[in-house]
Amino acid sequence: MSATMSGSGSAPCRFAHYFVICGIDNETGLEPDALAGENFDQSPLKRTFKSKVLAHYPENIECNPFDQDAVNMLCMPKGLSFRTQRDSRTPQFHSFLITREDGSRTYGFVHTFYEEVTSPQICSAMQTLHQMHQAEHNASAHNCPSSSSSSSSSSSSSSMDSLASSLDEVESPSSTSSSQGGRRSCGCSGEGYDSVRDTLYVSKAMCLITPMPFMHACKRFLSQVHRAVISNQPPPLPLESYIYNILYEVPLPPPGRSLKFHGVYEPILCQRPGVGELPLADFPLSRAFQLLGVENLVQIFTCVLLEMQILLYSQDYQRLMVVAEGITTLLFPFQWQHVYVPILPASLLHFLDAPVPYLMGLQSKEGTDRSKLELPQEANLCFVEIDNHYIELPEDFPQFPNKTEFIQELSEVLLSFGLSPEGGNTSSEPAVSSQTSVLEKELKSTSLSELVDDRKNGNLGGEALDVLELLQGNPTLERLQALAKRTGVKVARLEALAAGQKAVGEEGVGGRSPVEEEELRNAKLNVQLREVFAARFATMFADYESFVIQNSPDLESWLTNREQMHNFDKASFLSDQPEPYLPFLSHFIETQMFATFIDNKIISQWEEKEPLLRVFDGRIEKARLYNVRAPSLRSSVYQKCTFLKESAQAIEQRLRKMDHTAIHPHLLDMKIGQGKYQQGFFPKLQADVLASGPTNNKWSNRTCSTQRRVDRHRQHNDHLVLDNDLKEKYMQEARSLGKNLRQPKLSDLSPAVIAQTNWKFVEGLLKECKMKTKRMLVEKMGREAVELGHGEVNITGLEENTLIASLCDLLERIWSHGLQVKQGKSALWSHLLHYQTREEKNEQLSESPVSNGQEKRKPESSVGLPALRLSVIQDMRHIQSMGEIKTDVGRARAWIRLSLEKKLLSQSLKQLLSNQALTKKLYKRYAFLRCEEEKEQFLFHLLSLNTVDYFCFTSVFTTIMIPYRAVIIPIKKLSNAMTTSNPWLCVSGELGDSGILQITKNVLEMKFDCQNLGKLTTVQLGHDNSGLLAKWLVDCVMVRNEITGHTYKFPCGKWLGKGVDDGSLERVLIGEFVVPCNDDDGGRGSKTPPLQRSPSQIRRISITSLTGRGNKPTTVQIQESIGEAVNNIIKHFHKPEKERGSLTVLLCGEGGLVWALEQFFHHGFRSARIFQKNVFVWDFYERTVAFLENADQIGDLQEKPEPLGLNSESFCRYVNAINSMPRNIGKDGKFQLLVCLGARDRLLPQWLPLLAECPVITRMYEENALLRDKLTVSSLIAVLETLHDFPITLESSLTKSVEL
Repeated sequence: MSATMSGSGSAPCRFAHYFVICGIDNETGLEPDALAGENFDQSPLKRTFKSKVLAHYPENIECNPFDQDAVNMLCMPKGLSFRTQRDSRTPQFHSFLITREDGSRTYGFVHTFYEEVTSPQICSAMQTLHQMHQAEHNASAHNCPSSSSSSSSSSSSSSMDSLASSLDEVESPSSTSSSQGGRRSCGCSGEGYDSVRDTLYVSKAMCLITPMPFMHACKRFLSQVHRAVISNQPPPLPLESYIYNILYEVPLPPPGRSLKFHGVYEPILCQRPGVGELPLADFPLSRAFQLLGVENLVQIFTCVLLEMQILLYSQDYQRLMVVAEGITTLLFPFQWQHVYVPILPASLLHFLDAPVPYLMGLQSKEGTDRSKLELPQEANLCFVEIDNHYIELPEDFPQFPNKTEFIQELSEVLLSFGLSPEGGNTSSEPAVSSQTSVLEKELKSTSLSELVDDRKNGNLGGEALDVLELLQGNPTLERLQALAKRTGVKVARLEALAAGQKAVGEEGVGGRSPVEEEELRNAKLNVQLREVFAARFATMFADYESFVIQNSPDLESWLTNREQMHNFDKASFLSDQPEPYLPFLSHFIETQMFATFIDNKIISQWEEKEPLLRVFDGRIEKARLYNVRAPSLRSSVYQKCTFLKESAQAIEQRLRKMDHTAIHPHLLDMKIGQGKYQQGFFPKLQADVLASGPTNNKWSNRTCSTQRRVDRHRQHNDHLVLDNDLKEKYMQEARSLGKNLRQPKLSDLSPAVIAQTNWKFVEGLLKECKMKTKRMLVEKMGREAVELGHGEVNITGLEENTLIASLCDLLERIWSHGLQVKQGKSALWSHLLHYQTREEKNEQLSESPVSNGQEKRKPESSVGLPALRLSVIQDMRHIQSMGEIKTDVGRARAWIRLSLEKKLLSQSLKQLLSNQALTKKLYKRYAFLRCEEEKEQFLFHLLSLNTVDYFCFTSVFTTIMIPYRAVIIPIKKLSNAMTTSNPWLCVSGELGDSGILQITKNVLEMKFDCQNLGKLTTVQLGHDNSGLLAKWLVDCVMVRNEITGHTYKFPCGKWLGKGVDDGSLERVLIGEFVVPCNDDDGGRGSKTPPLQRSPSQIRRISITSLTGRGNKPTTVQIQESIGEAVNNIIKHFHKPEKERGSLTVLLCGEGGLVWALEQFFHHGFRSARIFQKNVFVWDFYERTVAFLENADQIGDLQEKPEPLGLNSESFCRYVNAINSMPRNIGKDGKFQLLVCLGARDRLLPQWLPLLAECPVITRMYEENALLRDKLTVSSLIAVLETLHDFPITLESSLTKSVEL
């Protein structure tokens, strides 16, 4: 992917490390390839046989040891294939890469061609196999009318086996195309093999292994060698000369330079980007965009960035490689950190079981459709069917920021090069594809039908595809022109293409061949597309450095404490981003690739910068110079890339003027008579000549030593070769879990190795679970610590949501590891359904509710509410009844969220796994869920999440109907438990209210269904005062959400009735969340602090009925409580909007503003009962209003300053409006309402001087009252004025029916 990924040691300066020949070994003959998913129902010509590495030169290179098994497997992933003279034998090209344990890469480029089989033993072996197959087929034809291979067997076998057989089920084109007659369809009769009549051909592969991905140069070199093999004339020099030349005499071009070397017939050019440019990427991005279309590619790119599982699927190996390399190239400055296998050999299909993020490519067989592909896990899978221009995306994944404008910019770049943004298969609608097939049927000319076949097999190069499209009446060209006109982009060379000419612009500029011109065009397009992607990241992360936390004195201490440290201030970074970017960014900054990027940034304090980081930081620096800390950085306005022209020019200059020319191929000192030329056959090369390079080559020695120095330095930086054990250990720890499994071991596929790989997965999953739960706890505890007054808050709801989503993803991966048979897309939900079926059967057998001793009733700390039944099945039924969730993956996620909110996740999963017979039936022996010790630890980590409160179900499924239960608890000693009046109730929450609910007389409990109210905030309770026993002393109201079990208590402690207490018939009560006290909670080390609540009964009574001789608060305490109440409201507005919770609680709850001001107004209030009647602060307000209105009439206030006059007018208006409203909320309720309205309309500070200066105060307040102390009043005014900056909005339950 990057220039830095080359090999190292003694040969990194060479262009190519190895030249390899793979094919059939005439000595061992035909060996069936059991690993490749053998299918004996197929004709022998269609079966796979083992290939061998026949020769490789040189023998070995220290820095890049030759891995024979891996190279053989990737050169010929399907093994050998046979053809006869009737079949198409077009040569094919594909590439591959091998990722080493340290993450560095080696590239392979393979040219596969067909060579006639000369060995009589192999021909006769093939004939024998054919006769046996025919005999078997004839026998089975009598028994079974259909000759297709049976697919029923695959359903009972494991998912991986069925995957292998489904890939092999459908035969390759030559047999399927003629499936009219039963006998012909199996490829026996007309297409059988007869050694007398037929010529047998077998595949052979030539491969170049290089440290860097110079794809075009290698492709041209190999095709020229093949041309020399099949040409009538022998090549100018023996083939050894050309191979020796590329292995030992062609250097790697230095950064920023170009190189010309010679193939067999023509010179070959290549160039390497400079130090400040994007790293080398030679795979044609235009091809990836044409195969998938811009929109699809951007969606897949987003999945890769979010580290999902991506499976590419195509008949053509090169397509898999082009798309995989194309997408990983676009990640700059980030790098894919997980399993990366662009071509997954058939023998490694079990690797799709990997419960880690991966990017893999799987070869499809002609005609195999997606439905036959049984993949072990799909909950988080992005499935890309390249040949059909089709992708399946995981559920609810966030969109890339500014996606529409981004796609538009990419489309403009493609259009400027004459390419359609919609991709090659211009439409994914079936109508079009059927129309193409009709066209194909009508095509008569043989050359054209060959092209059509080739297209079906994916063997068509870009040029030939253009020709085919032109021949087919070309709808693409018309679409292109229309698109170009619509977007106003000039399409270069489109007319030339339409006229049937090759679109290479000015033919052979400066004596260049059309092929070279095409390569230049491709290179320019590549770099421009990549620049657009790089520019997006440079804009999004322009300020990332400001949020990197660097607090280690040296590298060693950083490495030692890496796990415990926060390296990046995520919360501050997110708060600085535009709102539309957040869903994507909050997920992205949790990925391994982002963590590694930040690690590299921190390490760069002590060591040389990692190359990708250096280029990226250079870009950001440059952007800063241009627009000096652009104010646009925080806006979500799309900024186009400005580097397009210059980046294309740099490449053009390098390719127009060659910096280096390598030594020409020359005659070698060879034995005469060996390796003589025979047309059509690759010669046996002279090994001794190719075994080692020149000893006196000054260039190679010089470059090697400097290169070695640079390389050692680079490896030191990259931590690929670590000089000290500590560093080795901690870097491995610090890096990803799946990093040591970037690529499966291709060389050894013994059961022991497979078991060891699975064991690594189990350990990795457990470690990931530990890290995720720890992170969730730390973030949540951090937040609660803030609410308790420590430190700063560092988690947002968005971030919490991201963490929970990644926990859901982890559980899905754990549940899909080692599945026997896959059913449905969600392995967890499938397991739950199996469990439900079994439990319901048991339930019917025992004719009793599902108990089995496992189900518990939740002990309630609350009085009056019946216990809630706890059961996995019950929770599942709730989820199944939610019509909003349409898929199994969605149901599993909802169930996890619900269990987390109920603090039952660990317990429920333990219950699910306690049915061991079911687990054994569903999972293989090596599965995570069957590793007892790891499973116990995993459940223990999940149990730790019970120490914090989540509302992740309630806050996400906001539109569902939820059953609630409410209970009213009277104080029986002091009041009639019964009342003759008709009570009513209205419950409000953060998402809405229930409306007024009439309660049946003398029934203190009710159930009601209503749309999710969110966290509950207030209850309005009242009655109509009818009948003899109309007075009612209520202790509290309890309300419970029957799905999540969340219970809220709304303390009252007051009378409702005329002529008692403050005469209120209706009260607004503020809720407090009741923390359940589970016995089996695993020791609640820390509790979530309770929410504020209605002032408790004792406190209320001591303030209100002023006879209470209790401890009255001191003046200092009163002032402090007002300061704290105001402070809490200010903090509320500093939180992100979605995080704020209920403002009502902060105004009216315990410790709220109303409560604090009530204490203030009660200080020094004359407490004598006048004629045995309670006096309330509201009475003081009414008398003040009476005095002000009276004074106004007499004219006393005329000489008062203007504002005071206005203030008295507004005060009187508000008090009168509250008094004249139809609601009967009592004097305390009226005081509460006035404070809330005054805070909302910013009038409280203006009313205080009025009250303090009104003569009524002398009659109702003692000398030492706070209200009569001018200094205290003015400081209180200053405190209340700080609320003016914030828009206070009131719940409708408070302000209902006030006319202002």
